[in-house]
Amino acid sequence: MERIRVFVTGACGKMGSETIRTLLSQSDIEIVGASDIRNQGEDIGKILGMNETGIKLQGSLDEQILEAAKTDILVDFTNPLSVFANAKTALRANVVPVIGATGLDEQELAELEDMAVKQNGGVFIAPNFALGAILMMKFAQETAKYFKHVDIIEYHHDQKLDAPSGTALRTAEKISQERPPMIQGDPNEYEKIPGSRGGDFQGIHIHSVRLPGLIAHQEVLFGGSGQTLTIRHDAYTRETYMPGILLAIRKSYKIKGLVVGLENFLD
Repeated sequence: MERIRVFVTGACGKMGSETIRTLLSQSDIEIVGASDIRNQGEDIGKILGMNETGIKLQGSLDEQILEAAKTDILVDFTNPLSVFANAKTALRANVVPVIGATGLDEQELAELEDMAVKQNGGVFIAPNFALGAILMMKFAQETAKYFKHVDIIEYHHDQKLDAPSGTALRTAEKISQERPPMIQGDPNEYEKIPGSRGGDFQGIHIHSVRLPGLIAHQEVLFGGSGQTLTIRHDAYTRETYMPGILLAIRKSYKIKGLVVGLENFLD
């Protein structure tokens, strides 16, 4: 059986480490390399407290490293400062980047899509790999047909660099497909403290909470005449994301162009 050859960046981070543990147990996936700014030269098995794997952590990513490893998929869990450059490096090496880091803007997404099309390659970006979060976004989009007033509150650990989260933005985009931009609340309202009403995405207020002890959580609050409806998802461990990551790797193997959102791979 042909195995999918995967290279993981951000391998020593919490998501990268959990991903490597999961991939090592899959019969149809082979880890062919890993990189991180930390622990360079160390065996990834030793870093994870496991048996040695023979795979040494590398530093900066380049095309030659990916090509030498005959990489099919680059799984990127670095950060918004590195992910764009890593994705372009992968595309130049004819590797499909599967991106879990958030923070790419519209211009960067357009550039990646253009590169993928020109090279007959693919890029997959997941604002969230948790299947429950995908369903939350789907339910929110459906609810927006009937409840037009909505706020999004997302909660993450205090080390998250970007705000709002990619999941919150993706949720707002999906809701906006079902309702036109609108002003929520009294048009004469004012903020005693700037930002009190949160960020504004086509009339949807998005609030970002960053506190120690949190992992990843989101509420979508809809308001109607005499009633409210709340859709909430909570991720308590990073194991939550592993089924979605495996699905993304297996489905992204031969995609073409830019694909955003794990919902595109759900049957």
